Amino acid sequence: MKNIAVILSGCGVYDGAEIHESVLTLLAIEQAGAKYRCFAPNINQHHVINHVTGQVMEQEQRNVLVESARISRGDTEDLTEFYIDEFDALIVPGGFGAAKNLSDFAINGEAIAVNEQVLSVCQAFAKAKKPAGYMCIAPVMIPLIYGKNATATIGNDTALAESLNNIGLVHQCCEVNDIVVDEERQLVSTPAYMLATSLVEAASGINKLVEKVLKMAD
Repeated sequence: MKNIAVILSGCGVYDGAEIHESVLTLLAIEQAGAKYRCFAPNINQHHVINHVTGQVMEQEQRNVLVESARISRGDTEDLTEFYIDEFDALIVPGGFGAAKNLSDFAINGEAIAVNEQVLSVCQAFAKAKKPAGYMCIAPVMIPLIYGKNATATIGNDTALAESLNNIGLVHQCCEVNDIVVDEERQLVSTPAYMLATSLVEAASGINKLVEKVLKMAD
């Protein structure tokens, strides 16, 4: 049975992992007959957003690992406990947590840096030629993980695509129900909620991503 590592970035679209994307990913993995383990860095979130008002909650601070565990019903492990030999593939759901907690793209744009623990784990898959899937905004980290000229998508946002091209990604426009595959790097991406307007739309691409990642892991 295939074992998939899933890296979460908190809990909530505006300051953590996109919950629908995360749950749809876990569901697709199980439905494909594989299993997963969730991980997150044990760090403070960049900030906390009130998801009703969209405003920053100035006096509140939350932990990425603790918040991620809300999605996995408590079963999320510290990234320091990660060992690549135990896994066949990696998947990273999106949400602003990927651009605020796993990396700082939302703050620093093209001067992006990726959290050292996250970078180490993701690069381990790249170096081992093990398949990986990135969805929504998470592909912003790909140039730092795989180096220049990896191919991936964040959908069809031309301004964002230009920024990613500037830092070394070969961006390919993609519809919500499709995936972009870099066969050489064993890398799959899909827009998910960069374009999705419903659970059904989000699932259409996520299911394809999970299916392709698992096929590559054969």
